[in-house]
Amino acid sequence: MLNSATAESERTPTTRQLAMLAVPAVAVGVGCALMLTGLSVLAGKLQKLLWTSLPDWAGVTADSRWWTFGMLTVVGLVVGLVVWKMPGHAGPDPATTGLVAKPLAPSVLPSLALVVVVGLAGGVSLGPENPIIAINTALTVWIVGRLWKQVPTEVAVMLAAAATIGALFGTPVAAALVFTEMAAMHTGGQLWNKLFAPLVAAGAGALTMIVLARPMLAVEVPGYDNPALVDLVSGTVIAVAAALLCLAAVYAFPVLHSFFHRLPNPLISITAGGVLLGVLGAIGGPLTLFKGLDEMKELTAVADDKSTAQLVVITVVKLLALLVAATCGFRGGRIFPAVFIGVAVGLVAHSAVPGIPLVVAIATGVLGATIVVARDGWIALFMGAVVVSDVRILPVLCIVILPLWLLVANRPEMLIPSGPPLQSPQSDRNQEVTS
Repeated sequence: MLNSATAESERTPTTRQLAMLAVPAVAVGVGCALMLTGLSVLAGKLQKLLWTSLPDWAGVTADSRWWTFGMLTVVGLVVGLVVWKMPGHAGPDPATTGLVAKPLAPSVLPSLALVVVVGLAGGVSLGPENPIIAINTALTVWIVGRLWKQVPTEVAVMLAAAATIGALFGTPVAAALVFTEMAAMHTGGQLWNKLFAPLVAAGAGALTMIVLARPMLAVEVPGYDNPALVDLVSGTVIAVAAALLCLAAVYAFPVLHSFFHRLPNPLISITAGGVLLGVLGAIGGPLTLFKGLDEMKELTAVADDKSTAQLVVITVVKLLALLVAATCGFRGGRIFPAVFIGVAVGLVAHSAVPGIPLVVAIATGVLGATIVVARDGWIALFMGAVVVSDVRILPVLCIVILPLWLLVANRPEMLIPSGPPLQSPQSDRNQEVTS
């Protein structure tokens, strides 16, 4: 017992050690938010050039089906060329990595940043979360290892990931939920000792984004003013429908990934993906392009002008676009598009049955889609509530998630555990920071 208590005390950081971590945590939080902002601004300017200035110069409308098809094909060609030939190959195969992965070598970052900006601006249906976390993690490990050598590499990784998640979602709560799940996988020590520095970094990142007035992940819907027991039934049906739809994509994920990776090189596979995304974009229209943050707000605003069938088409096209983009080699995250899909499923349900409160339909749709793609109950609950900006929906979500988790708990994830990388195995090894 004495040896156990001694070991526990050695693992527990002192108050002074925790306080000293706050300095690098704040610096990392602000730095990660600024990196996210910088890349987002670059992508926004390039998006305006590609989808506004060039179409005006060419005398065509940006929502022309031919322009959409051609643009996404060219984007696929450019990204494929960078992944194939540029040093670093834009990192490992994105289908094999989760939200937080091993830090990459700094030499990988230029090519990764380039393809992220091009993909976001070009209309690829992926979010910025995974590659931005990878970029910030690599930079944080490199900088912290030189300025604060007493900070372990694994702590630097946690700070960067927490800061970026806090910046992405505009609140440190999301980071707290993610790291609560991660901390539960490791025994020993107090949970809040482990969360202290990541929460400082996440708070600094979130506050930086608020100061910079970056857009938030929320849609405008009427508040949840009249709760009813029947909302549990309708919410469960909507959430399960969204989950089943995304599970279909999960089962198709390795099949499509294998198809693309049978092609000779990334130039061909990502260009082919761009062609398919162009076709899907031409069918679904502009609302099915890009990461989905602004598009889900626009879709919610115009949903009353669209039929149920039109909303179904938009939902299915967006899901297929996410599936293609995530398997052919484009760099990007899957959570933002999943949130769009959840919003779209909710709008379909509300359109088909207007009696279902819109706030319930959207929140539970987001819950069902996100829990499948992220495979994290905390993040799914958080997203469901934050998208509708109404905490009164939380009791409904907490009940609906129970049968939902039983549905998805032992299902495959939207992830390839191990598979052929887009570049040579040796270049993969060179990308990891060795201890």
